[in-house]
Amino acid sequence: MNRISRSIASAFVAGGLALGLGACSDVADEATKQVQEEVDKEVDKQISEEYQVTYEVTGEKVDSIEYNAGGGDASNPKLESVKNPTLPWKKTVTLRGIEAPSVMPLAVDLGDAAGKVACKIVYKDKTLVEKSGAGAVSAAGCVAVSPIVG
Repeated sequence: MNRISRSIASAFVAGGLALGLGACSDVADEATKQVQEEVDKEVDKQISEEYQVTYEVTGEKVDSIEYNAGGGDASNPKLESVKNPTLPWKKTVTLRGIEAPSVMPLAVDLGDAAGKVACKIVYKDKTLVEKSGAGAVSAAGCVAVSPIVG
């Protein structure tokens, strides 16, 4: 009889553990689901959030400037180009989400003087990146991480 009582008690304990663990598993699954939903909402918000940056280019002579003009997407941005811009050059654009702001001035100086080129990307009065270069062929490209992400 003792053996039968122990077997029945063991069965009840095992059943109780199974039900208890199953309930914990359901709670954990629900918590994981809620966390994933919040993460998804935040990612969606960041991907669609718009922001403005200002590109600035200075130097002695720049032959062209290529920049992310907004549009397209993060992996295939819409680039625009300006030939023989008047310096200093400044342009404010609206980008979205994780799009990287970028501006690439190019100076080709075939004379004796070395061309000097500088670029800057500004977001809310804060410089995200600033670069400069000099030489017969100068490319002072500025690329920044999206301030929405960074």
